[in-house]
Amino acid sequence: MTTAALFTDLYELTMVAGYQAAGRADEQATFDLYFRHPPAGVDLVVACGLDPVLDYLETLHFDTEDLAYLSSLSLFDEAFLSFLRRLTFRGDVWAVPEGLPVFSDEPLLRVSATLAEAQLVETYLLNRICYSSLVASNAAQLTRAARGKPVLEFGARRAHGPDGALTGARAAMIGGCGATSNVAAGQRFDVPVSGTQAHAFVMAFATELEAFRAYAATFPDTCILLVDTYDTLGSGVPNAITVAHELASAGHQLKGVRLDSGDLASLSHETRRLLDAAGLPDVQIIASGDLDAERVRELEQLNVPIDGYGVGTSLLTARRDPALSGVYKLAEIGGSPVMKLSGSPAKATSPGRKQVWRSDTGDVIGLHDEELEGEPLLVEAMRGGKRRLPHADLGQLAQRSRQAVAVVHPKVVTGEWSVRSSPRLDRLRAATLRHVRQGLGS
Repeated sequence: MTTAALFTDLYELTMVAGYQAAGRADEQATFDLYFRHPPAGVDLVVACGLDPVLDYLETLHFDTEDLAYLSSLSLFDEAFLSFLRRLTFRGDVWAVPEGLPVFSDEPLLRVSATLAEAQLVETYLLNRICYSSLVASNAAQLTRAARGKPVLEFGARRAHGPDGALTGARAAMIGGCGATSNVAAGQRFDVPVSGTQAHAFVMAFATELEAFRAYAATFPDTCILLVDTYDTLGSGVPNAITVAHELASAGHQLKGVRLDSGDLASLSHETRRLLDAAGLPDVQIIASGDLDAERVRELEQLNVPIDGYGVGTSLLTARRDPALSGVYKLAEIGGSPVMKLSGSPAKATSPGRKQVWRSDTGDVIGLHDEELEGEPLLVEAMRGGKRRLPHADLGQLAQRSRQAVAVVHPKVVTGEWSVRSSPRLDRLRAATLRHVRQGLGS
């Protein structure tokens, strides 16, 4: 079983080998991890993924099996393999706490370490932070669309692999989902799990009513019945009402029914009418079926009597825009600021060690040793390779996210929020640009 050290792109290793051969592997360097623009359909990005990143950095090492594999590639000499055998992460990390809103070009992470250590971890950090932030942001978008109604994460079967399902479930909970269908995620992250039954359960019995009775007998106090296997209004809801009355006579209560197809707006209104007419006003209506934030928003604008939403594919795959534009760029080497030029202005980078200050009206990106108005956003997460932040409780992270998003999002929508760089950072960028161009002979 290999360690996480090999979860890296090959060019990270070839670059580190080049640094080592040139005698530069131990130079001090600072990298920024940030994103260039928010994903389509998301108007506010939520930072996520820091906790597993700190675990990875704190335990980073190459074991015998890792080194044997790298040796088999016939790319690396023994001196470099010996270097990797001793390598651990001993650097410092400053980061935006999980759950807080973040904006384009703001460092989510600032990594200061030896050039070898800081370079090697690029792939893992981008993978963890960008996917987690993407899902958390989509979850926050969904919960806003649902106007306070619970959103349940149902995406494991459509996620991009088991690890994606677990990472996505964690991020969805931080972004605002109330529960996950993924039992492994429930165990690992100590979050609520939720589920009803599939159409297969109903189809496995001779009649729909028999299936409903069997399920209700097994789970009399948590029973939610899927009513669209055959005919939602013609048989599904009437059979659910029959079972609800049978449960009531035995001292139990049907928790809800789930609509998974059809015109959810009209079906939910008619289902609510039938349930209320049967004296069942407390039976909830849960809607699912290829939902996304846009569709949930449309339903809510119609004032549907839906009590909660189950969302899977669009959430964990971020189907509308399935990648956050995250990058990891060198900002300082040996105490000197550096920057990347580009024919595309959006791809040029900012030099120096940076911090973000947040006030009531927006953010200012400045240099780490400035004193600017507002609260510094990046906190010390790791010092000398040792974690400074305790392991996070997902409930607390979700609460932090809800509160922070509730403050920032309305100002973003109304245009009252701005993000700018400090004059000192602007001057450093201009000076570094002149220096780089002079070196190019421009």
